[in-house]
Amino acid sequence: MSTISHDPDAHRFSTEVDGNRAELDYRLADGVMTITHTRVPPAIGGRGIAAQLMEAALGAARAAGWSVNPACSYAKAYLEKHPQGPKEPPAADRQHVDELLDEALDESFPASDSPAVSGSR
Repeated sequence: MSTISHDPDAHRFSTEVDGNRAELDYRLADGVMTITHTRVPPAIGGRGIAAQLMEAALGAARAAGWSVNPACSYAKAYLEKHPQGPKEPPAADRQHVDELLDEALDESFPASDSPAVSGSR
């Protein structure tokens, strides 16, 4: 998987693979992300890079509460194939995060420290 960069000022997601830059451009207005163009050079085509750009864009839209309007043909085709949007983390990853949170809470609030124990009688 390539590292995807997001430049909110330029309204662009991009990545560089083997010296070639791939991009996804969008417009943003009234809480709607309109994906206007995906560009993957032929030298790095066929590796799923456009899909990675779409996943990053859809994840950002979901996090911001934006709806998505696929204006470019690739974005339309991607959303037809993946109507659920970006993949959720596997259940094992979510379980691991839940366990870490539980452990952190246990360390912060040990069960032996009863709220009824205050030191004053």
